Amino acid sequence: MNKNRLEAFSDGVLAIIITIMVLELKVPHGADVAALRPLATVLLGYVLSFLYVGIYWNNHHHMFHATQHVNGGILWANLHLLFWLSLFPVTTAWVGESRFAAMPTAVYGFVLLMAATAYFILQNTIIARQGAGSILAAAVGRDWKGKFSVVLYAAAIPLAFVSPWIANGLYVLVAVMWLAPDRRIERVLEESNR
Repeated sequence: MNKNRLEAFSDGVLAIIITIMVLELKVPHGADVAALRPLATVLLGYVLSFLYVGIYWNNHHHMFHATQHVNGGILWANLHLLFWLSLFPVTTAWVGESRFAAMPTAVYGFVLLMAATAYFILQNTIIARQGAGSILAAAVGRDWKGKFSVVLYAAAIPLAFVSPWIANGLYVLVAVMWLAPDRRIERVLEESNR
């Protein structure tokens, strides 16, 4: 099957997720910087979740650029990823409204963990379909960043009950780790086109 509809649908869902998150932001009551203070945790949560959606969109785009065709398993694995990403707006709002309380921070981490797991499943489903010698398999390699991300999420969830700020620090660390340019897929695609 052609991958175009999957990519278009995924792009649409991710655009809606960002739209829902931004609509959750409330207008400050006042015209000075002090009016932003009560909204600080909501804004911080939004920025982090926006970065995560952007990271997923970017990596999803690269992954499907290295994908030739899709099948039913890939379609379902992609929907599984989109399900977990669709929970970002509600968990982001909960964390922000609660001012980074323990339970919302842990639930946010659980959603991040499940999204990372779903991405891993999608990636492996594509590799299984295309074979171990595929462009994606060569680009992903051992995927230490993906595996290390899951470890950090799993550590942050119980840490949220000790210190939500430490847990949120780990979530930020993972985002920063993925913001660093990762040219694995681009590099392998360039080499295969020579």
